Amino acid sequence: MVPIESASIYIQNTTTGTISNADGKFVLLVPNAMENDTLVISSIGYKSFKTVVKDFDNTEEVYLEEDIASLDEVLLVGEPRPKTGNDIVLKMISKLPENLPELPYLEKGFLRHKEENKKEFKWLIESAITLYDSSAQSPAYRNLKINVDEMRKSYDLRDVDSLLAYTSYLKQNGNRNLRAQNLKRDTIQTASLIKAIKWNDTRTNGLKNLFGGKLNLLRNTTSARALFGEHVLDYHQFALDTVLVDNERKIYKIKIAEGKEYVNLETPGIFNDGYVANGWLYVYWDTYAVKKIEYELIATSEAQKNRSKILFDTQVNHKLVMTYMEYDGKMYPNYVSYETPKLVNVGPKVVNTDDPVAAQRAKDERFYKTKQEILFTEIILDPEVVQSALDKDWDPNIFAIKPYNKEFWDNYNTLLESEEDEKLIQDLTKRSGLFKD
Repeated sequence: MVPIESASIYIQNTTTGTISNADGKFVLLVPNAMENDTLVISSIGYKSFKTVVKDFDNTEEVYLEEDIASLDEVLLVGEPRPKTGNDIVLKMISKLPENLPELPYLEKGFLRHKEENKKEFKWLIESAITLYDSSAQSPAYRNLKINVDEMRKSYDLRDVDSLLAYTSYLKQNGNRNLRAQNLKRDTIQTASLIKAIKWNDTRTNGLKNLFGGKLNLLRNTTSARALFGEHVLDYHQFALDTVLVDNERKIYKIKIAEGKEYVNLETPGIFNDGYVANGWLYVYWDTYAVKKIEYELIATSEAQKNRSKILFDTQVNHKLVMTYMEYDGKMYPNYVSYETPKLVNVGPKVVNTDDPVAAQRAKDERFYKTKQEILFTEIILDPEVVQSALDKDWDPNIFAIKPYNKEFWDNYNTLLESEEDEKLIQDLTKRSGLFKD
């Protein structure tokens, strides 16, 4: 038996829930008022486990049984249905106005932001956030907001010495002809370099950019340059793999592959062109609503391959997982995982190439990546509550330090770390304490 990662654990007919970690473990705070409600543990391709909340024994392991529909049997039904992956995806896109929210809503969620090189964790942020959206078919840049409500942890022990990030920052502020090789680290004030790094953090990992940009594949399909919009088959091809079962409902498993055009995220100030897509799409058989997206962008053009190898030592530049939960007949974001390489530390230059140990050590310290996970646990549709929240000031900056509110966090659902991550986070916490002293 192997642990099931990212299984959904929730109270039936509510948005109270969480997901399992890499070890198949989870923690879920359930109000006493829900003790007679039904707890559901489900994962695509498995039969769901259900029990009354008060009867659940958290000392016992839960085993899920595989549940796969017959593809041949499914495709022989009498009603006319799309039969190819491409046709299913086009049908899915046409159904988005029916399946996604058309009225304003709020979602409350938990964010964990991690940054690491190949040796250790260098940065950790944990926050409670609120997302507002006026509707899934409206322009995101005008009608989507994010606020950081509370902060639980913030440890930043990165090596701040990236001249390339500093050069990009200066170019965005008018120095168009500047090149990184024309700068020297010892001539730059640390405060100026830190300001540039913060600017780079926001453009690379700002939540406003993530939810308002192209990688929010379903939310932003009405944009003229949307990846899952009118020209979706130019950037992707889709192949029907099989039909699985998710919580007693049939669901298409569709392979995402490259199209004839390169994917370009069009990120301001970053060369984010020259990718091909790879991944999986899970679409419900009955409603054509999307349950889950696994999507990654691989450097493929010569220019992007060279850039990615030199700056990041990887060809996979963006890895996204998004799952959705059904509530009141609509599909809302449930879990988001986004991973990308990060230009923060250009690292030590190894002159002695005859010393493989030193060369590997320098390489391990140089290349960074970030991973952001967001778990949404509450949906608010009440117009008065939504409007009241909108009337307040909104601040999407996840990197600004806020005071710790113990009472708030004692009653808030968070993501459970894996055992490996927990050890790394504990080490980061200890090093942070020593650093500050």
